[in-house]
Amino acid sequence: MTGATLRYVVAALGVCAGASAWAQSTAPQPLIYTCVNAAGKKLTSDRLIPECNDREQRVLNSDGSVRKIIGPTLTAEEKTRVDAEEKTKVAEQAAKAEAKRADRNLLNRFPDEAAHAKARVKALDNVKTSLKVSEDRLAALAKERKPLTDEAEFYVGKPLPAKLKAQLDANDTAVEAQRVLIQNQKLEAVRIDQNYDLQLDRLKKLWAGASPGSLGALAETTAAPATGKAISPPTASVNK
Repeated sequence: MTGATLRYVVAALGVCAGASAWAQSTAPQPLIYTCVNAAGKKLTSDRLIPECNDREQRVLNSDGSVRKIIGPTLTAEEKTRVDAEEKTKVAEQAAKAEAKRADRNLLNRFPDEAAHAKARVKALDNVKTSLKVSEDRLAALAKERKPLTDEAEFYVGKPLPAKLKAQLDANDTAVEAQRVLIQNQKLEAVRIDQNYDLQLDRLKKLWAGASPGSLGALAETTAAPATGKAISPPTASVNK
């Protein structure tokens, strides 16, 4: 064998040895599963150990270092409880995030008490405008009813003509609807005022330095609708 050939063989063997070492270094290393069973005996395996499903199992690297720890397998009841706890935790975190977002929005909308007071007045003015429209409509219905009742006096003790009766019924329905609407508008004004009171109380704490989200969720009042025949009034006026 010549010197050149010998050098070639040695180089080739070196490449093969290097490739083998690289393959060994990149090949998946075997894992070792170990646990202590109910009898206190230490068990070892190359896979999860069924006898230790109800307890912790350690997964070791080939050098004996801990790769991860696997908790016990849960029963159906335990899994249901854990899932419920997790859902509760997620809901609480979402509520905290929402409270923080809401507080920041409040601070952006109302940098001071004057801005908040101005917004309150505007919100209440909108309701007052709607209330005035309903009250005007109620007054108009009263005027429309006057000639109908005057005509009905000619039929005391007698059946009313179908047209007159229909006109009176339509007027009654429209009046009742407007009264319910007016009551609901008054309740809405109370609700708006109460909500602005709650906002102001919260804002004062935030302006004083409380962290957004630290005060919990902002409660809001909901006014119950007025009882009655909530029937939409006819759009056309009563025929005379």
